[in-house]
Amino acid sequence: MTDQELNTQVPPLGADDPALQGPLESVADFEQRIIAGETNPTVAPSTDPELSQPLPPLNQFDVREVEFAQPDPNEGPVEIEYKTRVEGLELADAQTDADLAAQFRDLSALREGKGDVANEAQLSARLTEDSKLIERILHAEGWYDAQVTTRIDRSPAASGQPVTAVLLVAPGERYKLGTITLQADATVPPGLVDKSLALNIGEPIVAQRIQGAEANVAVVLPQEGYPFAEVGQRDVLLDPDTHLGDYTLPITVGPRARFGGFRTTGDLAFGAEHVDVIARFERGELYDSRKVDDLRQALVATGLFSTVAVQPERTGQAVGDGTEYVTMVVTQDAGPPRTLAASAGYGTGEGFRLEGSWTHRNLFPPEGALIANAVLGSRQQGAGVTFRRSNAGRRDRTFQVGLEALRSRLDAFDALTGRLFARLSRDSTPIWRKTFTWAVGAEILGTVEEDYDFTLGERNKRKFLIGGLSGQVGFDRTDSLLDPTRGFRAQILAQPEGALSDGFQPYLRSQLDASAYYPVGDSMVLAGRTRVGTTLGIERFELAPSRRFYAGGGGSVRGFGYQQLSPKDPNGDPIGGISLVEGSAEVRYRFGDYGVVGFVDVGQVYEKRLPTFQGLRAGVGIGARYYTNFGPLRVDIATPLGRREGESRINVYVSIGQAF
Repeated sequence: MTDQELNTQVPPLGADDPALQGPLESVADFEQRIIAGETNPTVAPSTDPELSQPLPPLNQFDVREVEFAQPDPNEGPVEIEYKTRVEGLELADAQTDADLAAQFRDLSALREGKGDVANEAQLSARLTEDSKLIERILHAEGWYDAQVTTRIDRSPAASGQPVTAVLLVAPGERYKLGTITLQADATVPPGLVDKSLALNIGEPIVAQRIQGAEANVAVVLPQEGYPFAEVGQRDVLLDPDTHLGDYTLPITVGPRARFGGFRTTGDLAFGAEHVDVIARFERGELYDSRKVDDLRQALVATGLFSTVAVQPERTGQAVGDGTEYVTMVVTQDAGPPRTLAASAGYGTGEGFRLEGSWTHRNLFPPEGALIANAVLGSRQQGAGVTFRRSNAGRRDRTFQVGLEALRSRLDAFDALTGRLFARLSRDSTPIWRKTFTWAVGAEILGTVEEDYDFTLGERNKRKFLIGGLSGQVGFDRTDSLLDPTRGFRAQILAQPEGALSDGFQPYLRSQLDASAYYPVGDSMVLAGRTRVGTTLGIERFELAPSRRFYAGGGGSVRGFGYQQLSPKDPNGDPIGGISLVEGSAEVRYRFGDYGVVGFVDVGQVYEKRLPTFQGLRAGVGIGARYYTNFGPLRVDIATPLGRREGESRINVYVSIGQAF
């Protein structure tokens, strides 16, 4: 409205009252008139007679205190019970393999509240949060137009009855890939990026699917010779009219490369030459990130680093076939090289046994370890020192040479033994388990042992000097070294030896061990093992008692004491044999970090060169397991079947790892 229109429609203030047209009096004149009792003739007097009455005296004024309602301290906070209902989400759930309803239940604020809130404002807040959650879930599966409305349905029943939080879902139409554009240089072989991305036009735009495809590109390119490949930030342009998305992905392929040399940096445990020994690739091979990961794991397995990293570095040196050499930079942070270790166990007949060791893993670099160990037990005491070179000239090859002394006071024999040995092997470890293992070795031992002489009818001390070689091969297809649950393993040991005390008398000791494991469901494992041993070329009496076969104990036939299952002398003490057969069957049930095992073991030792499988003895029992991150702790209790005089009714075995 213009000013002219305003003046026309609204007349001037006081146009009909001359008093209003005059100037206003001053504040001082107004106050003088009030003091003098004058009234403004332009102000109409009040017609309310109550206003002209004098005020009541102050002492007659009603000043009673106003009481406000106070909460009852005996009453708890008032909570609202509610239920949750989701409508419409099933329409989207029917179009995808993902369980959208389950995803919502796992993350829902309403369901986390378990049906109780302090007030309606809190219920409304949870409802709003869950509506946004459903939108995010639907967006991740391609429903970018999804809308979620909410309401609170109040029950018509009495106050305090549950209300219902309702989420109404309208998924809309699902978006699909309209175009796929890859911004990348050509690769060798051609189409490497397209094949590794593995997205198709027309498929729904699913966030997890796209992220997985992009991650696959980032993995495949370094495996195919592109160590510096980088996947950029995707762009998806959505068209609300066609419900299609145009997908664009920039990729920096980088140069195709081949392995060059090594460079080490940081706090070094060893140099580049030993890294070259450990690596499973040679100079000139096409770069493959899987071989780099293998090298990193092998470096970790040495136990010499706090941290270690392996990264490619460009050299700019062309190979001539469109590739260039890269240098593998190994950044080392050497860790503490010394280790103190201890283990303890108990077995009926064997008594308590405590073993301890001190190791300097890199006293003679690279990976030259010095190990001092000691055994203290109720039946055995000893000490030894060993030099060990890991990755000796070749990956996974170990060389050892050692000297040890051991005093044994067993029911089978008393012995004081000194041993000098050397061994070259490829062994499995808890960190680095290998399918195929082998070992060759040599040893010389001198021992003074007490043995029963049937000619004299008493036990006599005898001296033995023994020299021998050993060869061992193993095959392992199980899933764990200390706690296998599936697969099988087998090992053959052959030890050609010779008694050097009175001339040279050669003989051959050999042993076969095999075991198998079969899972039944997620919690139960059936396990079985067998062992067969034989000695050829020598009679029992001519063989040192410590080189004979014995059975019984926690790693043999449970239910019998250590070495108690063998031929015995007239005093009832075991004297060993030259052949052996054993077998075991277990049912292992695990629940969380605990487990229970039922088992049956059978076995026997024979005086003949080959086992006859006659007179087998059996033991049965039950065991408990506590599973740790390095293997199970084992406690087994067993009893012999057909117990004979002198045999213990109950035998207990405690150790680390499964029995087999």
